[in-house]
Amino acid sequence: MADRKNVQTTGSGAPVGDNQNSLTAGNRGPTLIQDVHLLEKLAHFNRERIPERVVHAKGGGAHGVFEVTNDEISKYTKADFLSEKGKETPMFIRFSTVAGESGSADTVRDPRGFSVKFYTEEGNYDLVGNNTPIFFIRDAIKFPDFIHTQKRDPQTHLKDPDMAFDFWSLSPESLHQITYLHGDRGIPATWRHMNGYGSHTFKWVNDQGEAFWVKYHFISDQGVKNLDEPTANQIAGENPDYHTEDLFNAIEEGDYPSWTLYVQIMPYEEALTYKWDPFDVTKIWSKEDYPRIEVGRMTLNKNPENYFAEVEQAAFSPGHFVPGIEASPDKMLQGRLFSYSDAHRYRVGANHEQIPVNKPVSGTNNYQRDGFMRTDDNGGGSKNYEPNSYGGPTEDAAAEISPFDVEGKVASTPYPDDDHYTQAGDLYRMMSEDEKQRLVDAFVGHMKPVRKDEIIKRQLEIFYKADPDYGRRIAEGLGYKVPQEEA
Repeated sequence: MADRKNVQTTGSGAPVGDNQNSLTAGNRGPTLIQDVHLLEKLAHFNRERIPERVVHAKGGGAHGVFEVTNDEISKYTKADFLSEKGKETPMFIRFSTVAGESGSADTVRDPRGFSVKFYTEEGNYDLVGNNTPIFFIRDAIKFPDFIHTQKRDPQTHLKDPDMAFDFWSLSPESLHQITYLHGDRGIPATWRHMNGYGSHTFKWVNDQGEAFWVKYHFISDQGVKNLDEPTANQIAGENPDYHTEDLFNAIEEGDYPSWTLYVQIMPYEEALTYKWDPFDVTKIWSKEDYPRIEVGRMTLNKNPENYFAEVEQAAFSPGHFVPGIEASPDKMLQGRLFSYSDAHRYRVGANHEQIPVNKPVSGTNNYQRDGFMRTDDNGGGSKNYEPNSYGGPTEDAAAEISPFDVEGKVASTPYPDDDHYTQAGDLYRMMSEDEKQRLVDAFVGHMKPVRKDEIIKRQLEIFYKADPDYGRRIAEGLGYKVPQEEA
């Protein structure tokens, strides 16, 4: 027999005698059911696709390293992987688009997912963000409805601008994000040339028990570059995998992309008095009020060996914390703490964290047992309950979260702040004249197909509240009277 390492085998390890011809009764068949290699091959092929992600289905990823560049960060967090300058932590990142299916184009106008998994010595820490510092909504209860508007109409199975602008015009909290999205940064030139943000507010706790609120900013060391819409549309037709290909080729050629991580730090008590609710993900914190502080540098230096194993099965959750990093009361984040891991349990299985790309380098030690695709020794003969009298793992009080006060009645309550216009207007006014014109052109192009007149008028009123010039220019581009002329 040939060298075993080069012999094709079945799933059970038996050598395959013929991989070109099925077992048949004579030359013309029929095919025999005893051809177990054929049956196994077809059955496995039928099951090659796990369910694609409901959101962020299209994406790519890479391995890399994160290095701390600031000795002062330990003042704010006891997280071990941030404890000293020069400390390196292996990591994996996945970039993605939000709305499209797995086969959609990379260069559409859409937020990009920016999800980082740090393989720390205290467990995996996942920072699951986007290339925008804000989001469309601020309460997770609205997320399924929002995503439905970005997907396909239930009757036509087509993308429908009426659905998107109907939702946005009835949810003015989305104005800041859609202004950002329809601006130049709505279509990054490549994944290497865009920034990434944690978007949410998180809590850092130092070894003295002091707590701070924090926002993350990954700033591209390659600079920010974007595509205009005609170019992006052309690339989408000619090479829908443009961003995926660009990242792979850059790393393969040794042109390793990097990002410098900065944070904004807010003293714990100032959350009560800041001019914006610091936990509202539709708002930013002013960099004048809370300047960026450098933390470290992330460098991507290794492509996946197998896309399915390392990118498609990668499972990120904003609920994967390490000591020193905790959740904030951000309502959108609170919902994501459940929904992301639950999506992975459905899509990849209850034991998805045993898959190599998700497996913590620190190891695991718990009482979770059984389930589909259990690949380790399933706890061996150890007890599967706690407390026990057999020396099983026990809790560590040092890992408890930092306590914080809560108050108020239990009720379905919105954020108290309903100013959805000031920050969006500020963003518009910061733009150059050319940037404003491209923003207006993008909205006009996307709103022209909207069929329902009341949706357009409602959205125009929202633009006008952010800035009269903003609303007027889009109204004129659509052939509508500006809102104040109709009043």
